[in-house]
Amino acid sequence: MLTPYKMYYPRRSFLKKMGNLSATAASLPLFSVTLELQNIIKAYEHIPTKVLAADEMFWEQIRQSYKVSPYFINLENGYYSMAAEPVLEAQVQHLRMINRIPSFYMRRKQWEDYTIVKKAMADFVGCSPEEIVICRNTTEALDTIIFGLTMEAGDEAIMCSQDYGSMLAAFNQRARRDKIVNKVIALPLHPKTDQEIIDAYEKAITPHTKVILVSHLINITGQVLPVKALAEMAHSKGVEIISDSAHAIGQLDFKIPDLDCDYLGSSLHKWVGAPLGSGLMYIRKDKIEKVWPLFGDDTYADDDIRKFEHIGTHPCSTNLAIIDALNFQKTIGIERKEARLKYLRNYWLDQVKDIPRIKINTPYEKARSSAIANVGIRGLSPAELANKLFQDFHIFTVAIDGETVKGIRVTPHLYTSLEELDQLVDALKALSA
Repeated sequence: MLTPYKMYYPRRSFLKKMGNLSATAASLPLFSVTLELQNIIKAYEHIPTKVLAADEMFWEQIRQSYKVSPYFINLENGYYSMAAEPVLEAQVQHLRMINRIPSFYMRRKQWEDYTIVKKAMADFVGCSPEEIVICRNTTEALDTIIFGLTMEAGDEAIMCSQDYGSMLAAFNQRARRDKIVNKVIALPLHPKTDQEIIDAYEKAITPHTKVILVSHLINITGQVLPVKALAEMAHSKGVEIISDSAHAIGQLDFKIPDLDCDYLGSSLHKWVGAPLGSGLMYIRKDKIEKVWPLFGDDTYADDDIRKFEHIGTHPCSTNLAIIDALNFQKTIGIERKEARLKYLRNYWLDQVKDIPRIKINTPYEKARSSAIANVGIRGLSPAELANKLFQDFHIFTVAIDGETVKGIRVTPHLYTSLEELDQLVDALKALSA
C-alpha cells in the first residue's frame, strides 16, 4: 500500500532524460524541460555560440517557451524576470502536491527536498552546499551578512554611490546603530581599465577598513566590475569582500569561487528564471562562524550554514521550482544565453549611441557589459523619458534618476525580438529629434 506521500508525490527518474543535473537532484519530480526544447537545442548544438547569438530562427523557438504580454514591450526584466512557462507549470504542480499533504509534507519531507535543491544550486554556482542558503532575494541575503558581521564604532565599510539602495540603507542603519563609518566612493561610468576601478576602492582603504561592498554587475547601468581583482587587492590588506551579484547569476558565465569573494547574494527570480521570491546567500566556509544570523537559532553550531535557515514557515513550492528553472537554464546553456543577451544589448545600443542628444551611461567594452544598458536624452528627465516611451510607444522601461546616473534602464531578455528593439530605437530617435 502506498503511503500518502508516495501517492501524491511520485518520484521521477530525470537523470536519463536530462543528464545535466546531479543524481541527487534528479530524485525530485521535474517538469521544466520538454522533449521539444531538447530537440531544438540538439539541432543547433553544432553552431558556434557567437554565430548562434544572431540566429533569429533559433531564438524565436526559444521565445515560444515564454508567454509574453501582447499589450506592451517589456524591456524591464532586471527587477523580476519572467519564468518560462514550463517552469511556471512546474511550480503549480509543486504547490498542488504540497497543498494535498500540507503538514505531512512540512514535517516529514520539507528538509529532505530543500537539501536536494541546495545541492542542485551549489552545482550550478560551483560551490559547496555547506556554503549556501536558499533565501528570498538579494536584499535578504546581503542584509543578513551586513547586519551579521561584527563591526564596532570606528570600523569602516566602503561602497560606491551606484550600489543598490537597500544595501546602502543597511550600512546606513549600522552606522546609526553601531557608529561604524561608511565611505561612499564614486566610480566612472566609462572606465578605461580595471585598474581605474581598483584604484578607486584602494584609495579609500585605511587601517580601520573591515569590508568592501562590490556590485558585481551594477544594476542601474549594467557595468560589470572586476570582483576577483578587487578581492585580491582587498585581501592583501586584510579587508573582506561582499559581492552583490543580484544580476550576475544566470546572466554571466562564471562560478562563485572564480570571484574569490567572502560573501555573496543574488536573486534567482531575475536571470535564473526561478519563481518570484527566490534568492541565494553564499558565505565562504571559513567565514560562516563570524556572521550572526538575523533570526535566532540554537540548533546548529556557529560554523554551520544551516544556522541561517531558521526563518519560519515559507512557501516550499517556490524552492522546489528552482530545480526546474536550473534545468531550463542549463538546457539552453549559460554561454549561449550570455552571448544572446549581449547581442541584444549591442543591437539597439549601437543604433542610438551616436545620436547627439542621447547620453550613454553604460560601458561599451565586452568585458564590462551585460544585457543591461542605460541611456538618457538631454532635455528630458528620466521619468519623462520612461513615461513617454510607455504612453506613446507602449515600451516599458524604468527611470533611473540618481546622483551620477540619469536615464532609463533597458533590459531585454531571451524572449525579446529584434522587431521590439527596432521599435525602441525608432522611439528614441523620435524623442531625441
